[in-house]
Amino acid sequence: MQNTQKEVIRVGVIGVGRGISFAQGANDLVGMKLVALCDRREERLQQAGQQFGVTVYTDYDRFLEHDMDAVILANYFNEHAPFAIKALRAGKHVMSETAANTTLAEGVALCREVERSGKIYMLAENYPFTKFNLEMRRVYQSGEIGRVTYAEGEYNHPIDPETLNRLSPGRKHWRNWMPSTYYCTHALAPLMCIAGGMPVSVNALSIPAPEVSDGLPRYNDPGAVILCRMDHGAIYRLFGVWLPGHSCWYRVHGTRGAVEITRGPGYFGPEQVRVWHEEWDLRPGEAAERVYAPEWPEYGDLAEKAGHGGGDFWTNHAFAQAIRSGEPPYLDVYRGVAMSSVGILAWKSALENGAPYSVPDFRSEAARAAYEEDHWSPWPQHAGPGQPPPSIRGLIEPDGEAVERARALWREMGYTEEES
Repeated sequence: MQNTQKEVIRVGVIGVGRGISFAQGANDLVGMKLVALCDRREERLQQAGQQFGVTVYTDYDRFLEHDMDAVILANYFNEHAPFAIKALRAGKHVMSETAANTTLAEGVALCREVERSGKIYMLAENYPFTKFNLEMRRVYQSGEIGRVTYAEGEYNHPIDPETLNRLSPGRKHWRNWMPSTYYCTHALAPLMCIAGGMPVSVNALSIPAPEVSDGLPRYNDPGAVILCRMDHGAIYRLFGVWLPGHSCWYRVHGTRGAVEITRGPGYFGPEQVRVWHEEWDLRPGEAAERVYAPEWPEYGDLAEKAGHGGGDFWTNHAFAQAIRSGEPPYLDVYRGVAMSSVGILAWKSALENGAPYSVPDFRSEAARAAYEEDHWSPWPQHAGPGQPPPSIRGLIEPDGEAVERARALWREMGYTEEES
């Protein structure tokens, strides 16, 4: 039975790193109540449990037995789908951090489980919910720039070496192995939310730039460019992920003009929205160009206090609204799996110097069934014959001194798991 508007949605969060933001956002302002936390790091878990006054678990199966309605997954990037499937089978609604799946087989299994369970699944993709992207969506949906023809999304987030090592404890940590195309949803999701469409094919090129990885125990490439052909005919270009030159930027070209975020420093600095038209195509009352600072459509005071440019408020809000209404959110399992699978198929393309790959329609059992045994994976725990390397240079070996420096830092942090 779905929650009514007056019922509080009881939520458990897995992951007390990134998950703390979701835990803070599970409050009465969105009609949620945090009731449990789960993590393998017991010391941090106990601290978080005391901070929020909730029950804590180091065992995920026991966590799922807790009396709650929904689970928010903020665990490791390459582990979301199996945890989501378990939660759905336990009768919980699920909101999952990106990516929804890191193999095509996981994507098929996740779609099937959402359909079987009848529960709400939402991808916790927060970048569509900045005030800039929400305003671009409003402009596009007003029809002012016509039908989308081409769009660009950039999520390129360089991090200093020490911070990066602190965020990636262990040589087999996902950040040290993630192919350059996999973290594509921050670039793609805003474009889909603004101008619609589902990806139908991808081409990609990876950017190895080995000097960017000097001094780091990393096996992957730092950047990539992906071209997505969408089902409405437009082309979306995606760029990222941690090359020098911070860029969080979006542009949409239509048949009657264009809209973009003006570039500015930092994450969400003093950017503005720019809308422009050709002089010869102006309609009565239209300006050739306007540049302005957008306002939040609603809940601005709450969004301003949340992380990721306000997106961390809106994801919890949208998830709660979907549970109450029983209607899947825009960022449902099919869009989440499709966007995540763009990263996987783009990596296949990059390893073949840009060869095209089709994206299956995960809404169709006939289309997705062909991929139910596709366990192609770059992660070290899946290494074996036929599995891909995490760099277009192959399976490279990081510099020994860089590894030792990182290990010293990890020991200082208290990281005791196997590092080699």
